[in-house]
Amino acid sequence: VQLVESGGALVQPGDSLRLSCVGSGFTFESYGMEWLRQAPGKGPEWVSLIDRTGRSVHYADSVKGRFIISRDVAKKTLYLQMNGLRPEDTALYYCRLTSWTGGRLPRGQGTQVTVSS
Repeated sequence: VQLVESGGALVQPGDSLRLSCVGSGFTFESYGMEWLRQAPGKGPEWVSLIDRTGRSVHYADSVKGRFIISRDVAKKTLYLQMNGLRPEDTALYYCRLTSWTGGRLPRGQGTQVTVSS
């Protein structure tokens, strides 16, 4: 299983970014997926989840109304559209499967998002 994130950058408050997470080594359409983030010196924070069908999505209160999660089965890619970025959104963002029978949930290495003026 491999998950590779991209799209992180240094942006200004109010800007938008779209993160991508490409999956391989598993049947992409069979798994729900989620985004988490971790700011320096803090523990992981759950951001958003999408079920395997793409029809059910959930968001943390801190990003609701600003972020949109989606997936493209044909491209085996998970997305996170982030609008209205704030300095408190600064973190390492990574994607993860929501279930896995092999033990620890597979996750990517992450992509850095920095929001600063």
